[in-house]
Amino acid sequence: MMCRLKKYTRKNSGSVLILVIVAMMLMTALGLGMLTIVYGDRLAAIRQKNEMASMLAAEAGYEKAVFWMSQQRDVLTTLYNGSPDTSGSISFIDADCDYSINFYTFVNSRPVYRIVSNGHSGAFDRTVDTYVVQAISGWAMGMCRVPTGTTSTVGVNFANGEIIDMPLHINKYNDSPDVKDIFISGSPQFLQSVAMGESRYTSAGSDKYSSVIGLFKGGIYFSQPDSKVSDEDTVQAKIDRFEDSTATAYKFAPTASTTAFANQYPAVQLEFFIDSNGVGKVRITNECIVWVPDPANKTYDYEIVPGSNGSTFRKYNVYGYHYKQNSESSVTVPITGTYVTQSFGGVESEPGGQIYVKGNVVIGSDDYVNMVVKGRITVVAAKLDDGTGGHIWIADSITVDGDHDANGLPSSDNPNVLGLISQGVIKVVNPRDGPSGTISGLTYQPIGIKKYATDANNIRYLPHNMIVEAALVVGGGGWGAEYVGSRREYASGVMDNLIVRGSITEACRGVVGSGSTEGYIKKYYLDRRLLEGILPGDIGLQGKYIPAPAGWHDYRN
Repeated sequence: MMCRLKKYTRKNSGSVLILVIVAMMLMTALGLGMLTIVYGDRLAAIRQKNEMASMLAAEAGYEKAVFWMSQQRDVLTTLYNGSPDTSGSISFIDADCDYSINFYTFVNSRPVYRIVSNGHSGAFDRTVDTYVVQAISGWAMGMCRVPTGTTSTVGVNFANGEIIDMPLHINKYNDSPDVKDIFISGSPQFLQSVAMGESRYTSAGSDKYSSVIGLFKGGIYFSQPDSKVSDEDTVQAKIDRFEDSTATAYKFAPTASTTAFANQYPAVQLEFFIDSNGVGKVRITNECIVWVPDPANKTYDYEIVPGSNGSTFRKYNVYGYHYKQNSESSVTVPITGTYVTQSFGGVESEPGGQIYVKGNVVIGSDDYVNMVVKGRITVVAAKLDDGTGGHIWIADSITVDGDHDANGLPSSDNPNVLGLISQGVIKVVNPRDGPSGTISGLTYQPIGIKKYATDANNIRYLPHNMIVEAALVVGGGGWGAEYVGSRREYASGVMDNLIVRGSITEACRGVVGSGSTEGYIKKYYLDRRLLEGILPGDIGLQGKYIPAPAGWHDYRN
């Protein structure tokens, strides 16, 4: 029995040893497997971290490029001059990037830029390749305030009955104490997005917008980049490039003057119409004079004093009487005759009309009721060397030819458009009765709608619904109406409508109405075609650049 037991024990011990060895092998294999998995996970985490770091680095390069663009007065001019800052690099702890900025093409007349930013981290490379355009706002303003003195301003309200159907942008005002930079009276209708340069909150954390936040149906966004309309050098750079690309025949510098009276402005008169053959034309009268006979007894509007960066204002004499020299003959040309292209790097924009005036512009006629523009054209009024002028005075409704949609806006396929750019102000005038008597060597040029068929006293009015279908850029003041306190009403006691179908960019607010019975009620609508670069001359002044539709691409290298 003892022998058998010993044999069994020895045999059983051998089996246990085998089991222990097998178990150890299994545990070793399992341990190795776990180590492999952990190591693989660690490698994957490192790869993911490096790939994410390279992507973030690439995006950082893009952001730096866009910020640099937002600081330029005119990106195309800067690129043309070969700035070294159009490329660069950024280094981080575990990543770096290099980026470049280039002009790519024109979409109609709107420049498109290409930003390529390459991010690197470890063995990973990511690229952000983006086509960007300058943002376009429907109504952008340097400040939502009206000048009331040489250095004083007052907030101007959006009021009941007003319809603002265009994106709105208001620069940060830097007031103290800090109040909201948009002023509201009643419940105006803001139908599209609103962008504010300032924060929603004061430095103490108080919400400045809580009482009006519900009015902004399209949303409101804070701390947005400023419009460049308040930067005189930026406006000047745009106008200089416009002048350089305008055909010589359509650059005007009126110098008309007479000793018959003081307080005179040199001006060019433009009359837009369609002839009997359906051709869109413009009649141009160069050597004109706008005379203000009684400045001491007439209300004034304000403009920004050149060189003050929008901090100082001065009064200017509002529109008075309009004459031309007897020796001056008007020239009538097809709008297409003013067409040119802007060219950069061998790439040309779509053709469009350009007229450049160093002085003032009067738009109105004694022959045509309602100006009609058939064609694509932009008109610039630049200041004189002494810093005066640069105003555009409008004395009649201006519409574009072609199809309009049910809301009255030019339809999306309408090819006709008008741009008005002023280094002074753009104003709807208040027509007055014609002057008595004649002045030797001068011919009186009445504008506006005749009250009587006989026109014995040259009595003029503007239409009840004053319509301006144009992109308006006002670099030296505001868009609005002159003499609103006692403006010649179409119908006494009835508020007239000032209807804009286009866009507005102004350095400060201009007066449009006064109280509940004087002046105009605003009805402003965005012409969305302007977002597509249809307007000749490239007049964008927003400080924000955004990806073009389908313009963002990112990928591994």
